[in-house]
Amino acid sequence: MNALTGLKLVASKKNRTLSPVAHRRNKLVNKLHEQIELCEAQKAGEIYAPRRLRTVTNKQTGERVTIEAVKRVKEWFWINDAGKINLAVRYGSKVLELAKGKSTIEVAAPTDLIPTLELIKKAVEAGELDTQIKTASIK
Repeated sequence: MNALTGLKLVASKKNRTLSPVAHRRNKLVNKLHEQIELCEAQKAGEIYAPRRLRTVTNKQTGERVTIEAVKRVKEWFWINDAGKINLAVRYGSKVLELAKGKSTIEVAAPTDLIPTLELIKKAVEAGELDTQIKTASIK
């Protein structure tokens, strides 16, 4: 018991549930991370194909089997008529309105796309887009 005397002991419970706001932030941060990985793979000339586990039922035997499948990741960015890259931040199937009437970010060069996504990720982690996420989740 002598080893524990130097430690500060407190009575505490672990919070098992995440607040809805934190859950939404984490969901968007994970999707932004996927977009960053997609951009990095395209920059390296590779195909980004993350894998996930899916449970399917065999139609002949009725047995449930877990298989590894490729997860489809859609790009949130495209090239506009002026040759610049447009980026729309999505929450589920909804595009977030980042400012009043504006939902797209224009990126001048392809090299600026990854830093822009990382900046958005930091803003989400800081809670700057909580109202937009909440609005999109209600719709």
